[in-house]
Amino acid sequence: MTNSRVGLVPMLRCTIRSAAALLAGGVLLASTLTASAQQSGDQKPPEQAQGEQKPDDQKAAEQAKAEQQAQQKAIDEYKEAAEKLTSSAGAPECVWTGRRIESLLWRDDIDTARRYIDLYDRFGCSSEHLKLAFRCIIQQGPIDPKAADKLASRVHNCWIAPEEATTASTQATTGATTKEGTIPN
Repeated sequence: MTNSRVGLVPMLRCTIRSAAALLAGGVLLASTLTASAQQSGDQKPPEQAQGEQKPDDQKAAEQAKAEQQAQQKAIDEYKEAAEKLTSSAGAPECVWTGRRIESLLWRDDIDTARRYIDLYDRFGCSSEHLKLAFRCIIQQGPIDPKAADKLASRVHNCWIAPEEATTASTQATTGATTKEGTIPN
């Protein structure tokens, strides 16, 4: 009887291992079939898939297009600065750093602006242009704090041509105050 037990234990182990392997294979096969059935159920016929896009795809495409336009706009602004400014203020690193300094100063973030000024000086950028551009921004009057795009536009315009923007805003202010007639209440 001892001989039969010895043969029975390895055979039982082999049977249990085989059953476990078959069970694991069955579970794996069932999960694969379920996943492929769900994917094929979500697919549309080729003529429908080409005719209409999912809203998520359209949003992603519009967002990618908007990002590309923003990148192109930034590149164009740097090219414009390089063409119009003959001093070191037209260099891309000076434009990037200088515009950030102007924005930070406008928002009263003096400590951060001071750190950027150190970087601006290290690039060898024109400190006189920095002063002129900030003067231009200040002379045009207050901006709504929630309108970040207006501040960015003003900073860019004053960076490109600080004297022209200042002259134009001064003429507009002078013209408004020297009009003849009665002053409205």
